[in-house]
Amino acid sequence: MKKEQIKNILATLDDLYPDEVCFLEHENDWQLLFATILSAQCTDARVNIITKDLYKKYPSLEAFASADIEELEQDVRPAGYFRSKAKHIKECAGELLTRFGGVVPRSIEDLTSLPGVGRKTANVIRTHIYHDDSIVVDTHVKRISRLLGLTDTDDAVKAEFELMKIIPKDHWSRINLQLIDHGRNICISGRPKCNECRLSEYCRYFKKK
Repeated sequence: MKKEQIKNILATLDDLYPDEVCFLEHENDWQLLFATILSAQCTDARVNIITKDLYKKYPSLEAFASADIEELEQDVRPAGYFRSKAKHIKECAGELLTRFGGVVPRSIEDLTSLPGVGRKTANVIRTHIYHDDSIVVDTHVKRISRLLGLTDTDDAVKAEFELMKIIPKDHWSRINLQLIDHGRNICISGRPKCNECRLSEYCRYFKKK
């Protein structure tokens, strides 16, 4: 893709979505970390409903680390994959206390060493807690970046590195939320609103219609 096309796509996204904020509600670093773990294969809206009560019941890392695993499973059950998510959150809380002094680490290496934390979750923390420019590749970002010709892979990690090569660093964090918003409101999987899309001229799907 030509640099001018990338520039135009980014300018359009900036115009459409100028003030993007994190969709997952949180008050501190570990709350965002656990909410992101819960968000796998689950909507942010549902996660926010779950965590509203969850963080009242477990107000600290110590509370999560000492939680009864079967009870915690039921607490996060609406998020799906509740057994693995509860296990990861409980273990993660313990490791944050024992290895990192109760602080969510900053480096990608330390973050991905935690239970249940992959590059996507790690980059959410780096973006929203530490404000380090990072590209978060979720299903919306992966799908739309491929449709726009920004990437050419279905692999999230490969897509992350492909985007890092062509997107200016000052847009890395912005494009994450912009493409997510676009995927939820316009480029909806299975029922895209192509006639309303201001990026359709770059879209592989639209060109084939």
